[in-house]
Amino acid sequence: MSVTDHSERVDGPSLIVLAGDASPTNEYRLGTRDYDWHSHRRGQLLCVETGLIHVWTERGAWVLPPHRAGWIPPGESHRVKVSGALSGWTALVAPDACADLPAEPCVIGVGDVLRVLAQRAATWSKDDGLSSMQERIARVIFDEIVRAPLESLHLPMPSDSRLLRVAQAILDEPGRACTLDMWAAIAAMSPRSLRRAMREETGLGFAQWREQARLLRAMDMLAHDEPVARVADAMGYASPSNFIAMFRKALGVTPGQVFGAGGASTSPASPRSARPSRSTTG
Repeated sequence: MSVTDHSERVDGPSLIVLAGDASPTNEYRLGTRDYDWHSHRRGQLLCVETGLIHVWTERGAWVLPPHRAGWIPPGESHRVKVSGALSGWTALVAPDACADLPAEPCVIGVGDVLRVLAQRAATWSKDDGLSSMQERIARVIFDEIVRAPLESLHLPMPSDSRLLRVAQAILDEPGRACTLDMWAAIAAMSPRSLRRAMREETGLGFAQWREQARLLRAMDMLAHDEPVARVADAMGYASPSNFIAMFRKALGVTPGQVFGAGGASTSPASPRSARPSRSTTG
């Protein structure tokens, strides 16, 4: 019997939540696996309780540690890599219910209300329409998505071929010790032009972009059980304390509060900041 692809349905409930695990027959299969480029007719919110999820879109890359969720609007082409995730959930939102949800991909913090209501919604029928009570709960879930704090876990990619050479070199070797002049030489640009072009294309200064790239790569290593000291060294930090300070500055928590010993997640971290203004028309 074939498994229904609920992500392509425009009929049925406005909200379908699938509880995920690593079993081969699960509709939202986790574990460690890759999903090549694809898109869905429904909006999708992905969340894991262990492990890590990487999401790539044409706009850049995102990383989802435990208790963060990634929002993918309907029709957005994306690629997904799941690393060591044993449990989690995905919420699939019908296109006509996405009008007030974010118009662009993003990462949000998952609070207690959203997590508990998503777990409840996972028990609902995937085929029947929602009851009046379920519709009210679904609206609260949508409100929680809109109100949730944005997380700085996005790495926008430049489109200029010269900048892409530099970006790829950083991604290939994030701890590489290079001065700005050396990076500019790779791009065949002046340091000033490199800084200006990177900000124009990504919205981040060159140093900010590089630090964000290192943060995302570090989180991947932590999810694969790498010790903090080894991660700090691989990312080019002078000491583990310097790396931990950067991590705390970016996320408001230490690596140990997100990933425990052996890469397992600990208790959910508190959202680190209030949501900035953004467009939610779509």
